[in-house]
Amino acid sequence: MQNESHDGPDGGAPLLDPGLLQETLTVAMRTGGEFAEVFVEDRRGISALFDDGRVEELTSGRDRGAGVRVVVGDTTGFAHTADLSRTGLRAAAEAAAAAARGGGGGVREVVLAAGATPAVGPVEVMPGDVPKADKVALLERADVAARSSGGAITQVAARYADSHRRILIANSDGLLTGDSQVRTLFSVSCVATGDMGMQTGRESVGHTVGFELFDRVDVGDLARRAARRALAKLEAVPAPSGEMPVVIGPGGGGVLFHEACGHGLEADLVAKSASVFAGRLGEQVAAPIVTLVDDGTMAGEWGRYAIDDEGRPAQCNVLIRDGMLTDYMWDHLRARREGRPSSGNGRRQSYRHLPMVRMTNTYLGAGDADPDEILAGTRHGVYVAQLGGGQVNTATGDFVFGMTEAYLIEDGELTYPIRDGNLIGNGPQTLLDIDAIAGDFAMGSPGTCGKDGQGVPVGDGTPTLRVTRLTVGGTAA
Repeated sequence: MQNESHDGPDGGAPLLDPGLLQETLTVAMRTGGEFAEVFVEDRRGISALFDDGRVEELTSGRDRGAGVRVVVGDTTGFAHTADLSRTGLRAAAEAAAAAARGGGGGVREVVLAAGATPAVGPVEVMPGDVPKADKVALLERADVAARSSGGAITQVAARYADSHRRILIANSDGLLTGDSQVRTLFSVSCVATGDMGMQTGRESVGHTVGFELFDRVDVGDLARRAARRALAKLEAVPAPSGEMPVVIGPGGGGVLFHEACGHGLEADLVAKSASVFAGRLGEQVAAPIVTLVDDGTMAGEWGRYAIDDEGRPAQCNVLIRDGMLTDYMWDHLRARREGRPSSGNGRRQSYRHLPMVRMTNTYLGAGDADPDEILAGTRHGVYVAQLGGGQVNTATGDFVFGMTEAYLIEDGELTYPIRDGNLIGNGPQTLLDIDAIAGDFAMGSPGTCGKDGQGVPVGDGTPTLRVTRLTVGGTAA
C-alpha cells in the first residue's frame, strides 16, 4: 500500500491498523470485486447556544465508524458499521461484496446492526483544549454587544460550534491516506421590533481552523453587525417588482452561483442529463468576463480539506474560464470510468454515506471594475448585500432566492433598505447577463450544502458584480 504509516492523519494514534485495513479489503475483493474501499471516520465536536440571556444548549459528542464500498460492474455494494473490530469490519466487507454481486446496476446498500457505540467524551484536541467556560464567555460577550446596539433589539441568539474530524481511507488500488479537519463556527442572530413588526439580522463566521479564529475575529463586532442589519430593516420599504438591473455585493451573493450554476457542473448530475450544462464543454456559457472556480485548497476556508472522502487531493478546479465551460467536478469512480483523474470532489456526510460529487469553495473570480463605478452606473435597480436560501432546478437552471439584506438603487446611489423579497431568474442566463465585475472579492458566510439527503460544509464568494436583468419579486406597486 502507498503511504503506509502507523500514525493517524494528525500524527496521533492511528484510527485503524493498516494490517486490518488490508485484511478487510481482501475480504471485500475475494468474491470478484473490481474495486473496494474502506472509509474510517472519527468525529468529535461541541456546540453551545446562548439564547434570551442564558445558555440553552451545551452539547458534545463523538461518532466513529467505517463504511465499506465494493464495486462490480455498474453495481455498488455499501455497508457501514460502528464496530471497528476485526469481526465488525469483516461483516461489513462481506455484506458490501454480497450486495455488489447482486448485479442489476445502481447502488445496493446494506445497513448492519450497530455494535457498541463509543461513549460520548470531551473533545480531546484543539479547540477542545479550550475550557467550555471560555467558549460561553464569547457567547455572553456577543449577547451584550448586540443588545447595546439599540433598544429595539428584543431577541439575541448566539451559537458556538467546533468539530474535529479524522478520516482514514484505504482502497484496492493500494491507496492508504488520511486527513484531520478542524472547524470552528460562531454566529449571531438578532430580532429588532418596531412599528412595522419584527425584522431579523444575522452574521456568521466559520473557518477550517481552531480556536485561534477568535484572535482575528471580534465576536462583539460580529454581533453589532447583525444587530445593525436588523435595525436597518425596521426602516425598510417594500421591495419593487419586475425585471431590473441587480448589483450583488462582495461575498453576499456567492450562494447564487453555488446553487444556480455549481450543482449543474457536478459530473453525476451531468451524467444523468439533469444539468443544463450537460454536453456543453468548450462552449461559451457565460459572459467573457466570468470565471467560475471550485477550490478545495483555499487556506482556512469552510470547504477546505487536504483530501476528499475518497482520498484524492483537494484541487483548484476552474470550471468556467473567460466565459467558456472548461470542466465539470468529478469524484473518483465517475472519473475512473471516463479514464481521467478525479478533481478531488468526492465527499460524504459521514461514514454512513456513499461519496458523491460535491462542491468545496465555489466562487466567481474578481474582475477589474471599480465597485463604486458599477453602482454609480446603475440608474435604477436593487443592490443585494446578502442572499438567503432558495430553490433551483438543475435541469433548467431556474432559481428563486430570498434577499435577506438589500437596498434600492436610485440615480446610481443606495437609498432605502427593502423588505425581504426574492430574486428570480435562470443560472446560465444570469452568467451571460453579467456586464461588470469588480476587484473587491470576498468570501461569504459558511454554509452547509444539501444534496440527496447529505450535508457537507461549503464556502462561496463573489466580488461586486452587476447582472443587467433579473426579476425581483417584491410587493411594491
